[in-house]
Amino acid sequence: MSATPAIRDRRLRRWEQRTGGWLIGLAMIYLTAYAVPILDPQLPRTWRNAAETVTFTIWALLAVEFVLRFAMAGSRWQFLKVRLFDLATLVLPPLRPLRLVTIVFMVVRRNTSTLGRVRLRLGSYVAACTALLLFLSSLAILDVERRNPDASITTFGDALWWSVTTVTTVGYGDLYPTTTEGRLIAIALMVGGIALAGLVTATLASWFTDRFSDLRATEARTTSEISALTEEVRRLREELHARHPAAPSASAAGPRVASDAGLDGKAPCARKGS
Repeated sequence: MSATPAIRDRRLRRWEQRTGGWLIGLAMIYLTAYAVPILDPQLPRTWRNAAETVTFTIWALLAVEFVLRFAMAGSRWQFLKVRLFDLATLVLPPLRPLRLVTIVFMVVRRNTSTLGRVRLRLGSYVAACTALLLFLSSLAILDVERRNPDASITTFGDALWWSVTTVTTVGYGDLYPTTTEGRLIAIALMVGGIALAGLVTATLASWFTDRFSDLRATEARTTSEISALTEEVRRLREELHARHPAAPSASAAGPRVASDAGLDGKAPCARKGS
C-alpha cells in the first residue's frame, strides 16, 4: 500500500530538515569554484578545468536532490508550482548560479520554526540574499557577455553596476545584455528582486496586522477592567449608604433652630441705637 500524501509530506519535511546543512556547504563550494575563474581570467587551464568539474558535479547533486524531493512530495503538481524558479535554475545553464539564492531561501524556511523568528531576522536574511543575488548575477552576466565583441559589460564593476540598476528597476540603459543568455539572467534578476521586495512587504504587513490586533486586544481588556472597577465602586458606595444614612443638611437644620427659640419665649435682641 502506497503512502498517503500527508505521510509523504512529513517525509519530505524531515528530509529537508536533515539536508539543509550540507546544501549550504555545497552552495559555498559551488560559489567559490564558479567565481574564481570569472574574477581571474588568467587562471591556469588546469585550475579552470577543476573548477568546471566541481561546479558541474555540485549542479548534478542538486538536480538529484530536487528529483528526490519531487518524488517524496505529497502533491507533485503543487510542489512544482511553488518551485518553478528552482526548476528553471536547474534546467537553464545560464541560471544555474542563481540556484544558490534559492538554497538560501530554502534553508531559512526549513530552519525557522515560527514566523516571529523570521521577522526578527528579516533584515539579516534579506540583506544576505540580496547581496548573494547581486554577486551571482554580476558573475553570471560577466561570464556570458564579455565573450561577445559587441558587449557593453566587460568588467566585474560594470556587471555589478548593471545588477544594482536592474534589481532596483532603475535601468539607466548605459549597460545592457547583448546575448540571449544575458537576457535570461536579466529576467531572473528582475524576478528575484521582485520576490525579495514582496517578501519584505508581506512580512511587514503581517507584522503590522499582528501589532494592531494586539493593541485592539489590549484595549478590549483595559475597557473590560475599567467596567469591572466601575461596577465595584458603585457596589461599595451603595453598601456605605445602606450602613450610614446621610446626616441632615445645614439648610434643613436652620428652621428647626428658629422654632426652638420661639418655644422658649425669647425674642431676638434688637440692634443698638434702634
